[in-house]
Amino acid sequence: MEYVLLLPGQGSQKVGMGKDLFEAFPTAREVFLAVDEAVGASISTIAFEGPSDELTRTLNAQPALLAHSAAVWAVVQNAIGPQVRAAAGHSLGEFSAYHVAGAIDLAAAARIVRRRGTLMYEQGEAYPGAMTAILGVLTSSIDDICTQATAERGLVVPANYNSDQQVVISGEVAGVERAMELAKAAGAQRCLSLPVSGAFHSPLMEPAVAGLRKALREEAWSDPRVPVVANVNAAPVSSASVACDLLVQQLTAPVRWTRVSRLLVEQYPDATFVEIGCGAVLTGLLRRLAPSVKTLSCGTVAEVEKLLALVGVLA
Repeated sequence: MEYVLLLPGQGSQKVGMGKDLFEAFPTAREVFLAVDEAVGASISTIAFEGPSDELTRTLNAQPALLAHSAAVWAVVQNAIGPQVRAAAGHSLGEFSAYHVAGAIDLAAAARIVRRRGTLMYEQGEAYPGAMTAILGVLTSSIDDICTQATAERGLVVPANYNSDQQVVISGEVAGVERAMELAKAAGAQRCLSLPVSGAFHSPLMEPAVAGLRKALREEAWSDPRVPVVANVNAAPVSSASVACDLLVQQLTAPVRWTRVSRLLVEQYPDATFVEIGCGAVLTGLLRRLAPSVKTLSCGTVAEVEKLLALVGVLA
């Protein structure tokens, strides 16, 4: 059996995430404690106990999601690692993907994503923006809608191409509001404002680029053991230097998740796609794109035990 790993991004976090893993598996406990030590804060306590608004803060959500994914991977790695063929992560999840692919160790990854989350949070505080999910089939392209809204009200761009019927837009508040109006006129079923503090994956994040580049350069990287399909260009990455360049670009560029998913399904049609971490957002998107694909969510003790039983390994 072959596996492709999917690593969730910001928005998947929820209070209590990973707590059962921490209590059940010593290897998972070690991961959470190592992340706490690396960032100098009790991310595990925030993940397990909240409050929700504290966990949702970008500088906490990002290392918490990394820790959860890394904890799951620590438990299942020996069972499925040799059969993993590729990995991909959504936004923050791309950093988790490089960790599970062996390109960067846990402490280094934790320091980077904590810094990334802090930079994004600070930029959002300095230059508030907005993000909105546009749901449904539109009679005009989202690119054209954003271009028109930018010309009329303020900067807005596509931020996450999540599926053919779900795109997240990001930018200045007035521009996002105008794009919502245009999207509704073009047949959007729903426009859902997201609870974020900044315009992520947009040019408004440009002032954070230098800080992220510095954080990436301060840590040791290796070439990933399996290809990681990048958000920016939906291409497989096998080079550490290319990975770092694309992770910097990702801060201001859209997440092309639909293209990432299509590439993975085309290249690994018989693989089982395993979402490693909190929730089942990515496997849900994948099933809508390719209903016949095999998927598993793996973020709780019960789900880990199910995966291990599938491959004939006792927990």
